[in-house]
Amino acid sequence: MLPCHFFRLLFLPALILGLLAGCRPPESAPEVVVYTALDREFSAPIFEEFTEQTGIRVRPKYDSEASKTVGLVNLIMNERERPRCDVFWNNEIINTYRLEDEGLLQPYESPVGGEYPAEYRSPMGTWYGFAARARILLVNRELVGEADRPTSIRDLADPKWAGRVGIAKPLFGTTASHAACLFATLGSEAAEDFFAEVVNNARIYPGNRQVAQAVAVGQIAFGLTDTDDAMVEIEAGMPVEMVYPDQEPEGLGTLFIPNTLTIIEGCRHPEAARQLVDFLLSPEIEGRLAEGPSAQIPLHPGSKAAVRVATPQEKKAMNPGFGEAADGWERSAQYLQTLTGGP
Repeated sequence: MLPCHFFRLLFLPALILGLLAGCRPPESAPEVVVYTALDREFSAPIFEEFTEQTGIRVRPKYDSEASKTVGLVNLIMNERERPRCDVFWNNEIINTYRLEDEGLLQPYESPVGGEYPAEYRSPMGTWYGFAARARILLVNRELVGEADRPTSIRDLADPKWAGRVGIAKPLFGTTASHAACLFATLGSEAAEDFFAEVVNNARIYPGNRQVAQAVAVGQIAFGLTDTDDAMVEIEAGMPVEMVYPDQEPEGLGTLFIPNTLTIIEGCRHPEAARQLVDFLLSPEIEGRLAEGPSAQIPLHPGSKAAVRVATPQEKKAMNPGFGEAADGWERSAQYLQTLTGGP
């Protein structure tokens, strides 16, 4: 009879293999990496819902309030050889055009995106626009009487308001996009003169949110910001109201800027990226953005959302030519960087 230790040695390898198999980590869950310039408090709950519905984990990367959009765009450009981002949720459109011009966007014919009006999607299927915001003047009612309310962005340069108005630093976010649109619409010389007067007259804040907060607490009388930041202060009960600028027949009109969604060329999770894009473009999600704290403006023709801010159909809208504004981005950014003393 064989000794018992012989049988222990015989079965030991099988036992070790079984234990190792039991310790093997489970296969990783599907995921999608999103670079997003939309504020975390607005986008995070939507990502969580997507994960609940699909099982796909969303790994978001946010940027700071001060450098959002531009910081993420520069990162995408720097990573072009080895993309880490799958989906870029931009809170504006000019830099999306820049990425398209660089060949960094992957075409995707989204069945949901195709339902949006043609002016809010790329002819090449590389980006889709949805959930817009307006660039407005937020006014403190306790500091500005009805007769003195501003009516135009040009009021930011009026010497009678010197030191009492504000803008976000025009190198980042929607303020930089607004600047590029003004350069395209007014021409470089007129736009340079305008911004030189504004920078000399206004207080410069890190971002649009800080502008809205400064108006709300009476630090300044009015400032240029976005409707989503303005609505936060309005719904908090602060003594502020929005003015949609330049509504005169000969006026520039109010600038409406959509969010944009793109899939990055050469991304690591293209199928999950396509699922996320379709999910975000759905009328239900756009409706949540409209009815939620950010009060975005739905662009899907089938949206049934309750809209709490004015739409391009209700106000005279600025028609800047976003592509032309993107083409002139480098020139306007260089001038504004020199004017404001850099980042």
